[in-house]
Amino acid sequence: MGKGKHDYLREEVRSNENDRMQLKRTIGYFNGVNFIIGTIVGAGIFVSPTGVLKYSLLNVGVALSIWTACGVISLMGALCYAELGTALPLSGGEYSHIKRALGSLPAFIFIWTAMFTKPASNATRALLFAEYATQPFYGVCPAPELLKKCLALAVIWSLGILNGRSVKMATWVQTVFTVLKMMALSVIGIGGIVLLIRGRKENLVRFENAFSSEIPDASQIAEAFFQGLYAYGGWWSLNYMAEEMINPSRNIPSTVMTALPAVTLFYLLVNISYLTVLTPKEIVSSVAVAVTWADRVIPSVAWVIPLSVAASIFGALNSSMFTLGRLSYAGSQSGHLPVLISMLNVHYWTPAPAMIFSTIIASIFIIPADLITLTNYFGFSVWLMIGLTCASLIVLRYREPNLQRPYKVFLPVAFAMVAVSLFLVLAPIVWSPKMQYMYALLFMLGGLLVYLPFVHFKLHFDFVDKITCYLQLLLEVSPADENT
Repeated sequence: MGKGKHDYLREEVRSNENDRMQLKRTIGYFNGVNFIIGTIVGAGIFVSPTGVLKYSLLNVGVALSIWTACGVISLMGALCYAELGTALPLSGGEYSHIKRALGSLPAFIFIWTAMFTKPASNATRALLFAEYATQPFYGVCPAPELLKKCLALAVIWSLGILNGRSVKMATWVQTVFTVLKMMALSVIGIGGIVLLIRGRKENLVRFENAFSSEIPDASQIAEAFFQGLYAYGGWWSLNYMAEEMINPSRNIPSTVMTALPAVTLFYLLVNISYLTVLTPKEIVSSVAVAVTWADRVIPSVAWVIPLSVAASIFGALNSSMFTLGRLSYAGSQSGHLPVLISMLNVHYWTPAPAMIFSTIIASIFIIPADLITLTNYFGFSVWLMIGLTCASLIVLRYREPNLQRPYKVFLPVAFAMVAVSLFLVLAPIVWSPKMQYMYALLFMLGGLLVYLPFVHFKLHFDFVDKITCYLQLLLEVSPADENT
């Protein structure tokens, strides 16, 4: 599809010849730190951090060691991504790097899968937010499903419109909600430290012989790692905004090196605090461990914790909506999605069509809950794409040695991340094989049925141009200028 057919709005938004229709670099170091922390810290650490403890066989020492190791693995992966993000500061995250190193087809398979799994993840977050936001009004009775779905749709569309209109406003919202959730985590973490300093025997007993309980076997430790790494999910998100970061060569590495250790420290403090107040058995059996903790320690203001859970989910959803829009935008620029999605609003210079597209898909997932259930079996695909991205770093090191790299990670770290990813892809399939994994794999390969005719052979229909022109006028969008 020729870009010239869609250029007629572009000239109207130029104030001089030097203006370029591109995403603007408005995100600095502080916003980047808030963005990563806000993406990683969701409801899990508040609601049910029981998986690691459960699969560690209630061994406190092993559980805390796994939380630390998961933080280290996440930092290693983020540093690999930091090299790619500084060398190739483009929107699209893993998609852009896989396309550069491994080619068009693997990148298309990535975006084909992501367009199914990431909107479903956003729909899950929106429904969980609606659950916590409505439950106080219904007491012990469950809130109506229709109400929760309507609220979830309202939240999805509110954030979609916000991200489509203003990057600055979206980052401001992210900052506010990140600060709120970190304040709540600080209350829990500091509360635990105070109780430990007081030195009551019942508070210290679980740490005196931390490794005295039964030691889990290899498969149980692997399951515990799955749970821990899931809680750190989102460390890869910064590369989706690399094109909009101020001085990415400096800010991307420094942001990663600040955010990941901070999250690891907070996770350890919060888990220690839980273990100070509650026994391992109480933690594993609790539906919402942070609420149980608050009822024991600060009963007069225990209501703050459910409110913090809702704020945490909202912030994580906002950042996830942001990254999904950038992924759609990058995929369209490469010809893997309709050209309209790569256009920018002529007033705000934001990827408004990409945000509308990703918001519509997320909205579809909210209506039938069964679709969200299906995406649970795509978990291995996340680590498959992380492995391919880290492999892309290795390929580019050898194939493009002269590529300017403001930051370079120690290369064995990239090999280690490929090995970890391969293990996390194969482990669930080998240990608990289910047909759903085969369905997920077939869906990923099914992308070939779209790739071959529409991308490889460039099959095109004239009526698509007419629809694109109409929508371009309706949405007031224009093609972005090429990066130079």
